[in-house]
Amino acid sequence: MSMTTLKTQDSMTTSAVKTTTALATPTTLTLAKSITAALRQSMLDDPKVVLLGEDIGALGGVFRVTDGLLAEFGANRVIDTPLAESAIIGTAVGLAYRGYRPVCEIQFDGFIYPGFDQIVSQVAKLHYRTQGAVKMPITIRVPFGGGIGAAEHHSESPEAYFTHTSGLRVISVSNPQDAYSMLRQAISLDDPVLYFEPKRRYHVKGEVSPVLGESMEKAVIVAPGTDVTLVTYGPLVPTARDAALAAADEGVSVEVIDLRSLAPVDYATVEASVRKTGRLVVTHEAVRSGGIGGEIIASITERCFNYLEAAPVRVTGWDIPYPPAKLESHHLPDLDRMLAGVDRVMGR
Repeated sequence: MSMTTLKTQDSMTTSAVKTTTALATPTTLTLAKSITAALRQSMLDDPKVVLLGEDIGALGGVFRVTDGLLAEFGANRVIDTPLAESAIIGTAVGLAYRGYRPVCEIQFDGFIYPGFDQIVSQVAKLHYRTQGAVKMPITIRVPFGGGIGAAEHHSESPEAYFTHTSGLRVISVSNPQDAYSMLRQAISLDDPVLYFEPKRRYHVKGEVSPVLGESMEKAVIVAPGTDVTLVTYGPLVPTARDAALAAADEGVSVEVIDLRSLAPVDYATVEASVRKTGRLVVTHEAVRSGGIGGEIIASITERCFNYLEAAPVRVTGWDIPYPPAKLESHHLPDLDRMLAGVDRVMGR
C-alpha cells in the first residue's frame, strides 16, 4: 500500500467511525477483548493510528484480538501484511517517519526474530541517530509465553533480548485492566514500545475501566507480605499470587510484585519491598541464563546487599530450546517450583 493511499485517511474523523463500540463505562472483558477495546479506542481518538500484521484484517487475528476492526475502520487502517516480520516493522518505520502511529502485531513470539534487525537497528536508534528530529511512536504487540500446548516458535519468551536494547520500552501485562490501560498508554507515546501479552491468559476476565490509572512504568504490589518478595510479570502473576496464598497456609508471608514494565524497571518498588522482607525470589517463563531475573537480582543486590537475609533465587524456564507440548509443564515454572524457591530463601 502506498503512502498516497494511506494519506487519504488523514481526513478521517472519529465522527465517520462507529463509536458505539468504544469502552465508555467499566465493563467485564477478557484480556484479549481488553486489547481489542484499547486498539479501537486509540483508533477512534487518533486517525493516525494504523494496525499492521499477518491475518489481522479479514481473519481478525489468529487469536481474534483484532476481530471487527477491519469492518469498522477499513483496509487503510487495518492492514493485512505478507508473512514477513522484517517488512512489517520496516513499513512501520516508514509510517512513523510520515507521522503515523503504527501498531504492529507479531503473530507469535517466535516469529519476531526475522524483524529483530529492524527493531534493534532502526526502531530503537532512529530518534537518537537523528538527534531527536525523528520520533518512532511504534507499538509492537507480541503474544508470548507457553501454556497453550504449542511447539517452539509459538511458545517462547524473547523479552530479554529487547530489554538489553537501549531505546526501547518493554512492558508485559497480566490482567484485563492493564492490558487495556497500558496498551493505550503505549500507543500514545512517541517512544517505541514492545508490548508482551500472555497468550495463556487471553481468556482471563476482569472489570476494565476506561480510566487509564497507574503509569505503565510502575510496578504493582498484587499481594502484600512481610517475609519474602516474589517478583514476576505477565503470565506468571496469577501463579505467583496462588503461591503466596499457599505459602500463607505454611506461615510464610509472601509479597508479590507485578513488574509490568521490564524496561525501564521500577526498582524503587522492588527495593522498598526487599528492604522490608530481606528475601527475594524472581520468576519468569524465559530461560534462566541472561534473563530478566538475573538482572533484577544483580541490581537489587547492589542496592540492598546489607538488607538481604539470604541469597536471592531465580525460578525460571530451563536453559533448553522450548520443549514439545507434552513436556512444557515440566519446563514452565509452576506453584510448586515457586514455593520451593520461597522455602530456599527462608532456609527451610
